[in-house]
Amino acid sequence: MTDVVIGIDTGTTATKGIAAGLDGKLRAHVSVHYPLSVPAAGRAELDPAHLRDAAVKALTDVAAACRENGDRVVAVSLSAFLHGLVPMDAAGNPLGPLVTWADARSGEQCDRILEAGQAKSLQARTGTPVHPMSPLTKLAWWRDNDPDRLRDTPRWGGVKELILSALTDEPFLLDLSVASGTGLYDIHARRWDPEALEIAGVRADQLAEVVPTTTVLRLKPGLAGLPAGLPLIIGAADGPLANLGVGATPAGVAAVSLGTSGALRTVVDRPTADADGRLFCYALTEDRWVIGGAVNNAGSVVRWAGQSFAAGFERPGAEGEDADERDAALLMEAQSVPPGSDGLLCLPYLLGERAPWWRSGLRGAYLGLRREHGRAHLVRSAVEGVCQQLALVRDSFAGEGFAVTEVRATGGAVASELWVGVLAATLDLPVAVADTPEGTALGACLLGWHAIGELPDLDHAASLIAIGEPTVPDPKNAELYRRLRPLIEQSALAMIDTVKELDRLAPPPTPAIPVTDGRVDATHGGEKE
Repeated sequence: MTDVVIGIDTGTTATKGIAAGLDGKLRAHVSVHYPLSVPAAGRAELDPAHLRDAAVKALTDVAAACRENGDRVVAVSLSAFLHGLVPMDAAGNPLGPLVTWADARSGEQCDRILEAGQAKSLQARTGTPVHPMSPLTKLAWWRDNDPDRLRDTPRWGGVKELILSALTDEPFLLDLSVASGTGLYDIHARRWDPEALEIAGVRADQLAEVVPTTTVLRLKPGLAGLPAGLPLIIGAADGPLANLGVGATPAGVAAVSLGTSGALRTVVDRPTADADGRLFCYALTEDRWVIGGAVNNAGSVVRWAGQSFAAGFERPGAEGEDADERDAALLMEAQSVPPGSDGLLCLPYLLGERAPWWRSGLRGAYLGLRREHGRAHLVRSAVEGVCQQLALVRDSFAGEGFAVTEVRATGGAVASELWVGVLAATLDLPVAVADTPEGTALGACLLGWHAIGELPDLDHAASLIAIGEPTVPDPKNAELYRRLRPLIEQSALAMIDTVKELDRLAPPPTPAIPVTDGRVDATHGGEKE
């Protein structure tokens, strides 16, 4: 018999459930899917009932698999995606849809906060950039558009509060990690921030009590056929747990997620605010914090290139190939183009951008386009543009005195040799691919083991996770990308006024929301962010 902790990871379009032993080995794995609703331009919502039902089903199915394996479940631990917002009654029942991080309706409220000069101080205190993703700005939207409902709703919560209401009878609680991603919580003073509450138009008594991520609750009796009183670890947010799940918690080790979107994160020992306001800071535990940045555009850019540039793209023997196979073929073709894409620069902001600019309204662009540039150049340049965004996040780490010497990468894009090679060169660091398909859920399991006292040192996780042989950057390529990077920054910032005028003269159509199996970041975050 093997003792296991079950990790339940609630993502944007699926809830994953796994069971893992103290050695980090997966013993069971399930996935429960649900649809993301986009009812109008800029909106992205989930049915709260789907989320709660999926958590219960994932727990039930994993528990059943554990019984079949002869394993004993000793605890359940939770992960949730960040930045969700849902109105709730006094008993924790949802009163409307859950607004996800991908919802962009609060852009006007963000602009007002930026124009008032409040954004950097808010980010310094709360760890969360002022952006339409955050509950701070979502609540400000309600304040402007439905103030009566904002005031009269007994509770405002997010994904974690919603899932807890399905799994435990404990009071209305929220873990420090998810609280640090609301934009409402002072991560230094450890309280709901008075200025943020005023901007949002909510009272502290409408929000949950914040507790450590290792807080042990009790599972509802009779749930999933598990023993009465089984420890339920409140857990953390998906981004910080992804670092833990790939073993990227020791100093100097960063985690990169490259899926539809992307993120770069590293663990530090204290809440940290960067002077330029480019990094988020979210809690893993009370004394371990994750700083980093999420980018909206990663694998989604190659998928867009395939849809846009490869119509009728035929290869011998490729009849009936799916979109993933087509993307892989495009990336192989792009490998024939030299680093730097023969002078072609891509700003890959098809879906706006988060880090390091935190500007939802940015648009993408190709700069330096010449007649001799072809499809392979356009694809390679897009990959380089995404990796340069992550390198800009890494540069912000260095600016705050946090050196990164090793990168562990996960996500669908890291199956591509081109992606990994460009990432290593732009970061100028060795990049190893982590052999863990469910890093976030595994992070929840490992945090659960830590919370019940069986894993004293979280850094031990680094020795549990298998990783491949690192891809070492070519020094000449790394130097080229380093010299190109300032051009990315100059061009992106110079575009802001132009984009505003374009939006005024020719408003964009309803935005598409990028969705993958389970989450858009892998992250995040979201981000998995």
